[in-house]
Amino acid sequence: MSAQKDRWVSSFSFLLFCASSIPRRGSTRLLQELSPQEYFSSLQAGRASLAYFSHNASPGAQPFLEQIENSAEALQDYGISVVKVNCPKEDVSRYCGKENTLRKAYLFRGNMLIREFPTDALFDVNSVVANVLFALLFNEVKYVETLADLQNIENALKGRSNIVFAYVPATGTAEHRAVMEAAFVYGTVHQFVLTTEATLLRDTGHDEPDVSSARLLFCHCQRATDLAQPCRRTAMGQALTMLNIHRHLKLMGAPLVTEVAEDPEKVSTVHLQLGLPLVFILSQKETYEADRRTAEFVAWQLLGKAGVALLSRDLVDLNILLRSNVALKTPDEGVPVKYLVLEDTDEVITLVEDKSKVGQIQEEEEEDQEDEDEKENNNQDIQDDQVVEAVSRDKKRELPLEQILVLTEETFHSALLETARTVVLFYASWEAVSLAVLRSYTEVADHLKGTQGVLLARVNCWDWPGVCTKENVTQFPTIKIYEKGERWVMYDGMWGTEELTSFIMLSRVSCPLKLATIEEAEGYLRGEFPSELSSYHHTSVLGVFSTATSEAREAFEEAGNILSGHVMMGMYFEDDALALSHKYAVSPPALLLARSGDRSVEGVALSKQSVQDMVRMIRYELLDVFPEITVQNLPRYLQLRKPFLILFSDGDIGEMESKEMLKLAKGRPWQAFVACWLNLKKTPVGRGVLKVYFATVPSLPLLLWVNLHAGGQVFQFPSEQTVTEMNVLSWLERLKAGLEVPSSTLSEEDWKPPLPAYDFLQMMETAMPEVPLHPSHHRGDMPAPESPGGDTTVRKEPSQETKAEKGGSPGRDLRGTAPRLAAREKQGKRHSEL
Repeated sequence: MSAQKDRWVSSFSFLLFCASSIPRRGSTRLLQELSPQEYFSSLQAGRASLAYFSHNASPGAQPFLEQIENSAEALQDYGISVVKVNCPKEDVSRYCGKENTLRKAYLFRGNMLIREFPTDALFDVNSVVANVLFALLFNEVKYVETLADLQNIENALKGRSNIVFAYVPATGTAEHRAVMEAAFVYGTVHQFVLTTEATLLRDTGHDEPDVSSARLLFCHCQRATDLAQPCRRTAMGQALTMLNIHRHLKLMGAPLVTEVAEDPEKVSTVHLQLGLPLVFILSQKETYEADRRTAEFVAWQLLGKAGVALLSRDLVDLNILLRSNVALKTPDEGVPVKYLVLEDTDEVITLVEDKSKVGQIQEEEEEDQEDEDEKENNNQDIQDDQVVEAVSRDKKRELPLEQILVLTEETFHSALLETARTVVLFYASWEAVSLAVLRSYTEVADHLKGTQGVLLARVNCWDWPGVCTKENVTQFPTIKIYEKGERWVMYDGMWGTEELTSFIMLSRVSCPLKLATIEEAEGYLRGEFPSELSSYHHTSVLGVFSTATSEAREAFEEAGNILSGHVMMGMYFEDDALALSHKYAVSPPALLLARSGDRSVEGVALSKQSVQDMVRMIRYELLDVFPEITVQNLPRYLQLRKPFLILFSDGDIGEMESKEMLKLAKGRPWQAFVACWLNLKKTPVGRGVLKVYFATVPSLPLLLWVNLHAGGQVFQFPSEQTVTEMNVLSWLERLKAGLEVPSSTLSEEDWKPPLPAYDFLQMMETAMPEVPLHPSHHRGDMPAPESPGGDTTVRKEPSQETKAEKGGSPGRDLRGTAPRLAAREKQGKRHSEL
């Protein structure tokens, strides 16, 4: 038996083990022999037993007793004891007295009689087990005779549960036993329905004319939420055995379509584990909706015969033919995934049902074999980490490193003195994240080409570990900006090209920028920055200080050193500073914030004068009042550890909603929560967030209260109410009073990396002693490590069973799924997205 079959047989064996673990009455023989008094005194409430009352001088009962004894082991697996009761000759009680009584077997639950069986109905082990379980599960397994009976059960269970419908030509057969054993194991998950009426099997639309064989149908009633919508039915193609039923139910419980975002060679689903092939529909962003419908249509046609997965070519860089639109993975070990070009869904179905078709299609594509061989070679380099995969796939592409100066142990210190500002990337040439950031770094160099006073350089710490040790580089990659070889600032942001470029450009300007006249200060607030910051469009900060606030001014200057590269900061402390601050209704020391866009100015008093408090305050004040949440800015708002009042929208929010939410954000209770919104078109990951909250994406726009840091409860604003300040505040009051019921509650499980990070330097040499850290230093200072920022691992969401189910057939043409990526292939990937 293959390895795949071993796995699902082992799984089934575990289920039988669970059933057999029910406590049983110990005995050297499975068939117990007791007197009537001993038997009735041994009965226990809730325990089932099958008893046969016999006189010792009953020679005709011997064949029946042999079958009963042979059935004892199977029945005890289900907690049912088998007892032969020896009746004394003088006993004339109910069970021992009459001759016809001795031709029956009795099924008891405790001391209650459940069923009498004629001994000729229990002619072998299968009939004994089948009839006994059928009697015990009489209320769980429904028996039907007509199609109307079956449809009534289906209607009652629509939207709630699925049905396992079995036809057996007669009761007491091996197939009947298999169905009953399956009902014993799966009866709490699915509703089992049994019939022996051949007419009913034909009425269900089953194509098989031979009604002498047992059949099993799985009715998908849980998907049918409308009474008018019929329950789809999927027939089991194999013989009715317990193993085959278990296998079929496992397949029916698997997701209809699995969405994958990794190399198909690494994908493993329940279908492959059960020995069935897996069909991949290759998709792309432009045709996703049509491809999804196609995948669902194919999945219904192949249900029970093969699995179907939707593979996005935008997420996985496959080295295959551009016109390939279908892939086939077989359960056979060592057989590579086959990539094919098919015209319609009928060819996909034929591909699964006729294995010889695969070879025929591949023979027609022999001219592309060279590309397939290259794909196999590239796949050998693919690693578990997605960043490693991306770097490995693009390793043959040469990077334009001409504009980046290579530094060595001999040239490092002299190079820092040649330019006003030197940006240095410390990396390891063998480490994947370093190489991914190096690609972004080349794009930064291209953006800053010709910029005066800025030099971009790099140090390979694998070649020059001494330089990296002296500069206290303990993580790869690390970026530092040096000013004339003395003071340095470490970059701790995201590794994208735009973020790196902004940091370098802001670092060129003094932070804080000292303004000499009130006209310069007013111009600064209007956005009149130095020429090197002409493209800067973010909120700027102006500190206003009088001569009596020198301590606050010094703390502000030190805060500027810490925030250099991240914030545009100015400082004004001339004699007329009081007049400038009064213009904006504050008194020195104070902050004036010029918001981006309309450059509206807001005054904030500086109540705390320690450096760290001032840094935290500036960072907090720079946050938008009603921000649009993105992947990049979400961490800044999560650090506030406040509940989110978040409006999900499929596009830009309406003017009225924006106005009302802004009023909420600026109102009195705004400090208690973060009022924000998320555009699902710009940030598609929001759909995944909503699926975690509600299983499916609800109608939009949608206003939610989410408290991630205290209980993880999610509350939904009533959809019938308009989003206005008054309605939302009233709803928040009800929520605070405990009058609202949460829509869902998030798991308290920590989100941790799948594996611990490597400490590369510890592997290379003995650990360095820990020393204190300050984000901004002079070269004579003793620094310590900081996180360079940026995630190094991206994991895909578990695929979930699709909820979509439409009655009509989608377009069967598969040609739309073939990607049109010729332009992308010439352009190459932007590794800032890695």
